[in-house]
Amino acid sequence: MGFSLTGAHVIFFIAAVILAGMVSGVFIAITMNVTTSLQNRGDRVKDQLDTDFSVINDPDIIPMTGVYYLFYLKNIGGAKLITTNQTFQIFIDGELISSSLYYFENTSIPTEGVTTLYLNTTLASGDHTMHIIGPQAVDKDFLFMK
Repeated sequence: MGFSLTGAHVIFFIAAVILAGMVSGVFIAITMNVTTSLQNRGDRVKDQLDTDFSVINDPDIIPMTGVYYLFYLKNIGGAKLITTNQTFQIFIDGELISSSLYYFENTSIPTEGVTTLYLNTTLASGDHTMHIIGPQAVDKDFLFMK
């Protein structure tokens, strides 16, 4: 006996179902990969938007204690701010300040909290620019006079 037309249709139907299952599996894998990538990128953007700070000194009067200039750093972001020599870099008038020449009073600041930055450097009289780069590459400029 020969193979009937119905048998051929059943084989083609089964092959089509298997092929459709494979294609849908590929689409699901691609969709999950894109979803994970977008979620990770969204988390990074959220972290960056939650990270913000400001120097709140009077630019005309920078206090000193011993050899250290005192700068007050306020967390104006939506998350706790880690304040260490590894998370912040300081530039004065375009010159990188060695991490051994500054430190923070606290290792972290809650939202709306303030910490003191102790900076040991020699400054000539006149106008200066302090450029601070913090976590998530958030940076601020502060113009002041000595």
